[in-house]
Amino acid sequence: MKAATWQRWISIAVGVLALAIAIQPVMATQPLASAQNLSAADSVMPGLPSGLPQLPRLGETMQRDTPSGFALHGYDPVAYQLLGRATPGRPDYELVHGGAVWRFASAANREAFRDAPDVYEPAFAGFDATGVADGRAVESDPHLFAVIDSRLYLFRTAENRRRFINNATLFQLAEAQWKDVYGTIAR
Repeated sequence: MKAATWQRWISIAVGVLALAIAIQPVMATQPLASAQNLSAADSVMPGLPSGLPQLPRLGETMQRDTPSGFALHGYDPVAYQLLGRATPGRPDYELVHGGAVWRFASAANREAFRDAPDVYEPAFAGFDATGVADGRAVESDPHLFAVIDSRLYLFRTAENRRRFINNATLFQLAEAQWKDVYGTIAR
């Protein structure tokens, strides 16, 4: 690089460093609002641009697609029961619930979920039901699912799905293990 380019980069770095040093005392003296005093409108942290989804909270358990932040990797949780298949949600129909962004294929599906989220949320926070029965929180594939007694269960592999459907004791074991597995989930 030319000397002038290096000088420009160095002056930018020095400027950023000086700004960080100048802002540090101001930021340190501003008290943080406690979570109990925040209204729904104040749920975005001060200093962050508006329009961002809410930050995760303590106790959040819904498995999210880490790169995108969407629950169920952006698939519509209502469509699993209504259509019997994994249906991608649309950006036009989003809802923030339980610290995660949920997408829906239609406004009607979004409203159905808003009215009764516990009916449509996947069992075991979207983790592989067979993995939960084995005592582990295992990420699932939204295309591998089963709706059993109006409840959505997700699986990592087709083999796990087959085992869970064909072995009723795995369901009981997963229900019994869920509290312990829940305690191991990083939140």
